[in-house]
Amino acid sequence: MAGQQNVFKRLVGKGLYPSQMAWMLLLPFRNLYLSPAKLASRLGLKDDSIVLELGCGPGYFSPFIAKKIPKGKLYLADIQPEMLQKAQKRVNQKGIKNVELFLTEKESLPFPNNHFDVIYLVTVLGEISEPNTYANEMFRVLKPNGIVSISEQAGDPDSLSLSNVEKVLSPAGFRLKEVFGKARTFTANFIKI
Repeated sequence: MAGQQNVFKRLVGKGLYPSQMAWMLLLPFRNLYLSPAKLASRLGLKDDSIVLELGCGPGYFSPFIAKKIPKGKLYLADIQPEMLQKAQKRVNQKGIKNVELFLTEKESLPFPNNHFDVIYLVTVLGEISEPNTYANEMFRVLKPNGIVSISEQAGDPDSLSLSNVEKVLSPAGFRLKEVFGKARTFTANFIKI
């Protein structure tokens, strides 16, 4: 009973999304907020883009994004091994080959400098315990003129406002390039200059 209460508290409260509830992240109603196609249209992908999805969860967006970059590569990263297992199963079931999975840590990203064209996070930045450290790491692993795309959703207990997202990313060296959506449901793209 205590374990179920803890999962429920994580589901409706701040912090990491509980992996036991990952099935909810795969429900099609998410398309009402942000479909994989809409997200892809906001990322400026090329067929050979090298892309990192931070906090991939069970891989709701991953298959669609991977198919949009057939000559590129999608790296899926999450701090929860259970989420990565679910994402791996999902891309395997769809026969997708241009994906690699990585378990991340709180302080660092296991990637070389200037590696990615695009990094995206969907309702994840507010869950990160050290967002400024991650912002610096994203800056390090992103190519010059690369894009970090942050999508937030109103109603998410960890949702950040656009001004709070800017407060995290600007000190690391990112500049706001464009915003899609409105109010507290948006996608904000930042450029590394």
